[in-house]
Amino acid sequence: MLLCVTASHKTASFELLERLSRTPDDVAPTIVGMAPCVQGAVVLATCNRFEAYVEMDEPVTAAGAIGVEAVIEAVESATGIPAADLDGAYAVHSGRRVAEHLFSVASGLESVVSGEGEIAGQVRRALKSAREDGTTSPELERLFQRASQAQRKVKNVTALGRAGRSLVRLALELADSRIADWSAERVLLVGTGAYAAVTLATLRERGAVDISVYSPSGRAEIFAAKHDIRPVPAEEYARTAAHSTLLITCTTATEPVLGPEHLQLPVGLAAAGCPVVATSGTTGVPSRLVVDLGMPRNVDPAVAALEGVALLDLETIRLHAPLEELQATDAARSVVREAAETFHVVGARQSVTPSVVAFRSHIFELLEREIDRARARGDEDGKVEQALRHLSGVLLHTPTVRAHELAAAGRADEFAAALATLYGITPAADAVEDAATA
Repeated sequence: MLLCVTASHKTASFELLERLSRTPDDVAPTIVGMAPCVQGAVVLATCNRFEAYVEMDEPVTAAGAIGVEAVIEAVESATGIPAADLDGAYAVHSGRRVAEHLFSVASGLESVVSGEGEIAGQVRRALKSAREDGTTSPELERLFQRASQAQRKVKNVTALGRAGRSLVRLALELADSRIADWSAERVLLVGTGAYAAVTLATLRERGAVDISVYSPSGRAEIFAAKHDIRPVPAEEYARTAAHSTLLITCTTATEPVLGPEHLQLPVGLAAAGCPVVATSGTTGVPSRLVVDLGMPRNVDPAVAALEGVALLDLETIRLHAPLEELQATDAARSVVREAAETFHVVGARQSVTPSVVAFRSHIFELLEREIDRARARGDEDGKVEQALRHLSGVLLHTPTVRAHELAAAGRADEFAAALATLYGITPAADAVEDAATA
C-alpha cells in the first residue's frame, strides 16, 4: 500500500513550510524505523512543500493510519515541530491517488507557478537520496521512476512550461515593474546552488550585465569563473551588498545571510566616490530591490523596514502567482491521469502474476499427464494432443482475464484465495518476491 503525507503552499502556512524545509536528511530512515509494517520511505522537501511517500505492508490492519502516524512522529523527532502544529496543515493520499499526486507534482502542476521546471530535478534527487539511505522499496522505486517519465511526457506533448516559467522568472517579472533599465542595475547574486545558474541566465535574458556573486560556502570563485561574472570575497561582501541595486539570494543556508547591516552605507561613503542612492527620494520608489528565493529565509525580514529598500520573498511571490493556463493545464492533467492509470494497471497485473503463473503451471502439469496417456494409447497423429492443448487454452482464458480484472479493482487477494480453496494452489514465495521487485 502506497501512502503520501503532504504539506504544501496549498495546505500549510509559509512559516510552517519554512520550518519543515529545515528537515534533516535522516527523516526517511526515521520513518522506516517507526514500525515493522513500513517497507520504505522517500522524502521530498522543497521550498514550497514537504512530502513523505511511504510503502506499507498492506495486510496490516489500519496500515494507512500507522503510516501517517509514523511520518508525523518522524518529523516531530527530526525537527522538533510539535505534532499539534501540523494538525490541519497536511493532506493524505493513499492507494491509486498517490501516483496521480506525485506525477502532478513532478510535472509542476502542484507548484506555486504552474509548470515550473525545478521540481522535476528535486523529485529525482529525492529518490537518489532515499537510495543512498537504503529506504526505498520496489514499489517506491517504480513510483518515482514513472513520475519522471510522466513529467517528460507532459513537457514534450503539452504547452505547460514551454514558456520556461519558474519561481525565478516570476520573481523577476514582478521586479520588472520596478526596474527601468536592467543593463544599469548593479546585481549581486548570493548563492551558487541549484537556483543560482537559472537566476543568472534569466537575469542575462533581461539585459543585466553588471553581475557579481557571493557564496557563503566559499564557492563564488568557481561559479564566477564558469559563468564569467565577478566573485565577491567574504571581506567585500557587506560593501558590495551596500552598493548593489538588485540583490538576489538563493542559498541553502539555514540562517539569514543578508541583513540590515549589509545594506547600510557607512557615513560619508557616498561622498567618497561611491554614489549610491539608498533612499526612495521624492519618487517614493525604492532604489534597491532584494529578492529572497531561499527557504528557509536568506534575508532578515527587517531589511524591508529600511528606507529605500523593497523586499520580495517567496511568500510575496506566491501571492502574485498567475492563474493557470487552463488549456495547457487540462492537457497536462490528462497526461498525468493516463500515466497514473497505467501505473496502477501494471502494478495490479504484477501483484496477481504469481497466482496466475501458479494456476497456469498447475493446468499445464495436468495437461502433460493427459497427453502422455493419450500417446500411450496410440495418439499417433497427435489429434488428441492438439484438442487437449486447445481445451486448456480455453479453460485458462476466463480465469486469467478475471484475475487481471480483480487485480485492477484491488481484489487480487480474492483470486489467490479462490485458487487456494479450489485447487490447493499457493504461489511460490520466490515468485511473489520477484513480482514485487519487477
